[in-house]
Amino acid sequence: MQEGAEEIKEIITKDVWGTIKDFLDLGFHIGQGEKAINLTIGLLLLLTITIVVTKFLLKWLRRIFTRKMQQEDKQKFSSVFKFIHYVVYLIAVLVTLSAAGVDITLVITASAALFVGLGLALQELFKDILGGIFIIVDKSLQVGDVVEVDGKVGKVFEIKLRTTRAITRDDKVLILPNHKFISDIVYNYTQNHRTTREKVSVGVAYGSDVDLVTTILEEVANTQKQVLKNPKPFVLFEDFGDSALIFSIYFFTNDTFRDPRIKSEMRYKINAKFKENNVSIPFPQRDIHIIQPKQ
Repeated sequence: MQEGAEEIKEIITKDVWGTIKDFLDLGFHIGQGEKAINLTIGLLLLLTITIVVTKFLLKWLRRIFTRKMQQEDKQKFSSVFKFIHYVVYLIAVLVTLSAAGVDITLVITASAALFVGLGLALQELFKDILGGIFIIVDKSLQVGDVVEVDGKVGKVFEIKLRTTRAITRDDKVLILPNHKFISDIVYNYTQNHRTTREKVSVGVAYGSDVDLVTTILEEVANTQKQVLKNPKPFVLFEDFGDSALIFSIYFFTNDTFRDPRIKSEMRYKINAKFKENNVSIPFPQRDIHIIQPKQ
């Protein structure tokens, strides 16, 4: 019984596995010894399996990584995963060539030098793509947000993997590299909520009725369409200026993007109300003393 089992084992080892091994060893055999190149069916089969497994693995990872994202955000990651595909495929091909006996030292050296050069040349591009990934993942910026970058204010209407586009208050398109959002200071006016607090400041002459000034400013704010009734606008007596008493009317609005127009309309109304009530807005004054030299 034991001899029969050994015979079966020997048959499987020599005949079945030997046949499979001989089949896998079929291919191109060039040269002999250490410099021999053997490109076999087994290596090609291993390369094919590696590529297929990598494809399904990356597809599974992308599905897990983007499962909670919106469809638009998922599509933005397709180019990133395609790039990863190409890198993995390149590594698999190089490993297969090395296993076949091909000296890939020169290829790796040339590729390393090429990648270093490309990395330096495309450094900003990689930073932009990395910034785009962070924006999409952590939701630090969304379409509709009003942002200020380098003194320019715009409303975001498109977020891509490399750039973010915003429309400015004068209807110009502002194209922002995404690395700005991870390396520079960016003000997001509407990330917490759409309501922001704004103010309009004005100076009145010394001796003016401060209660009347407060009433006028509150009335202007309460009658302005874009100003919210809740929270209520309020007035602060800011300071005693060099030539004027400084007041500010603080108000809340959910239309931050049109903020300059709102403030302009309020200033028109304040100026008209001040004229009706004889409240003067002084201009800076200086007293000049001329000292005559002694004769």
